[in-house]
Amino acid sequence: MGVTFTDVDDSDDLGETHEINVTPFIDVILVLLIIFMVAAPLSTVDLPVDLPTSTATPQKKPDKPTYVTIKSDLAVAIGETPVKRVDLVRTLDAQGDGGKDRRIFLRADRAVPYGDMMDVLEILRLGGYLKVALVALEGVPDQSQPAVPPSPK
Repeated sequence: MGVTFTDVDDSDDLGETHEINVTPFIDVILVLLIIFMVAAPLSTVDLPVDLPTSTATPQKKPDKPTYVTIKSDLAVAIGETPVKRVDLVRTLDAQGDGGKDRRIFLRADRAVPYGDMMDVLEILRLGGYLKVALVALEGVPDQSQPAVPPSPK
């Protein structure tokens, strides 16, 4: 009376595999890479302003330009520091980078109404800042539009 043992063949059963599946890991890394590639240029912008384009020849910028920015929500900032419109001239005077003879670079979002931009220009003029340059993005001239608007007759 003997007991016999038979070997069970496990080759047909699905056993555990001890391998690392790196495909999902690579997919996640590629998605993160794309997100950082898109977000990196956006993080270098001082203030998000949608500037209009201009075909004028660019002028040489000073070493330390003073930017006054009017954002789309009509908030005003000097450099990256938000200021109230009533404190604009006082803040510029406190900086003291060349007095009132220095050039002020005015940047305004495309959505800013013309009247609000003129209000800021008037505040600067009344404060004694007469050298104001308007900042725009460099653009290519539109061939469908005439270079000089026709004069009224």
